Amino acid sequence: MSMTTHVEIDPKILYFGSSVVLISTINEDGTPNLAPMSSAWWLNRSCMLGLSHKSQTAQNMIREGECVLNLPSIDLIPAIERLTLLTGRNPVPESKAARGYRFEADKFGVSKLTPLPSREVMAPRVQQCPIHLEAKLVKVHPFEEPSSLVALEVRIGKIHVAQHLTMKDHPNYVDPSKWNPMIMNFCEYFGLSEQLSNSRLAPVFGPAAT
Repeated sequence: MSMTTHVEIDPKILYFGSSVVLISTINEDGTPNLAPMSSAWWLNRSCMLGLSHKSQTAQNMIREGECVLNLPSIDLIPAIERLTLLTGRNPVPESKAARGYRFEADKFGVSKLTPLPSREVMAPRVQQCPIHLEAKLVKVHPFEEPSSLVALEVRIGKIHVAQHLTMKDHPNYVDPSKWNPMIMNFCEYFGLSEQLSNSRLAPVFGPAAT
């Protein structure tokens, strides 16, 4: 194996590769908000979402205590792009205005996506996304103080998955060979390549373990 030369770098962000999450919430006036983000990590039935507490999404979640985490596949990149640099906050926070954000009230209309009613939360699901995760807010964790960043801990309730993505003999499991999530890698869009090899973890945590 050849030796690798390393250099020190100082990037603005550290997005080594995270799934894009399209978060739907309810605004103070009862209308829906929709916002893409990619700072999320998952553990069991919980998820931690990294956001600025100045964002409309964070304010809606803190006030209403709920959201839907819609997971888009790679075919929805155009819809995500239509939502990029838009905010539901009016007036637009100065920090976002400086980066080119503008206010938009009708996020579903602009993105050409379709709202669906949820089962346990008021926030709508996004029909075109193959996976919908209804979630309730558990706790707000301040992050990198002093800053506006917060980590919002949510607990997943109802899970909706497009039927064609489930395993034939295990309908409670997503078939990883059929699911191609949208990945944000250093602010660029990627999908998944083909499976590279089998994992020894699959029998431990997959359908065979139940």
